[in-house]
Amino acid sequence: MKRIILAAVLLMCGLGAAFAASPSAPLDAFRGQKGVVDIAGGTAHIPVMKEAARQIMAVNPDVRITVAGGGSGVGVQKVGEGIVQIGNTGRALKPAEVEKYGLVTFPFAIDGVAVAVNPANRVTGLTKAQIKDVFSGKIANWKEVGGADAPISLYVREDGSGTRETFEERALDKGVAASKANVVSSNGAMKTAVSQDPNAIGYVGIGHLDNSIKGISIDGATPSQENAASGEYKVTRLLYMNTKGEPQGLTKAFVEYIFTPAGQDIVSGAGYIPYVKK
Repeated sequence: MKRIILAAVLLMCGLGAAFAASPSAPLDAFRGQKGVVDIAGGTAHIPVMKEAARQIMAVNPDVRITVAGGGSGVGVQKVGEGIVQIGNTGRALKPAEVEKYGLVTFPFAIDGVAVAVNPANRVTGLTKAQIKDVFSGKIANWKEVGGADAPISLYVREDGSGTRETFEERALDKGVAASKANVVSSNGAMKTAVSQDPNAIGYVGIGHLDNSIKGISIDGATPSQENAASGEYKVTRLLYMNTKGEPQGLTKAFVEYIFTPAGQDIVSGAGYIPYVKK
């Protein structure tokens, strides 16, 4: 009889430990709280932020979290001016931004930036030199790089975009695209444009690649998060959450949640590599 009771106690202890380590445990920080966390900035971050917000608000409807894009420049401006609590950037903060606004930064994911073309395009890869010539306008027809005899339609991101800054720095060696390039305002808008234009070439965060567009290799390196994490694929960046001063209250809880195992699962599920805090 004593053995049976002891076994039951051990079983309950095991269940208790399993419950404490369950994926929902990090959400306990939000139970019983009330308030708002507004988030804006880099569009690559949106899938992660929205899923985290959904999970948190499902546990506690008294917490309201809003997520908007606008690009990295908007993220810096809005968090710096106190309009939002978290401003996201797809690039590191500039020293002048930190000094002006007193920002604190939290890198949370590794992302690559992929050159993207329409799925119907038979080109599957370009050299870095070819990419530089295509975006500068020196190469203007797809037949010059093994494609169809058709003019190349260039698409780039807007000024202030972290995706654009990473692409120009890492893929174009700090060069800029031709002035004739079409400008779009988000990763989503870029996907739409490239998927609808058979002659298009643009770029998106690797996490945004899907069947509607085709990521092409650069110097033989396939654009994947695994290759970005290993260093084989060179056009990479970190994604950051930024706050005005050290985060407090709900904002602190949100930032910390992204670094929990549950938050890292969200990052991975969105197609990124979780960044381990050092």
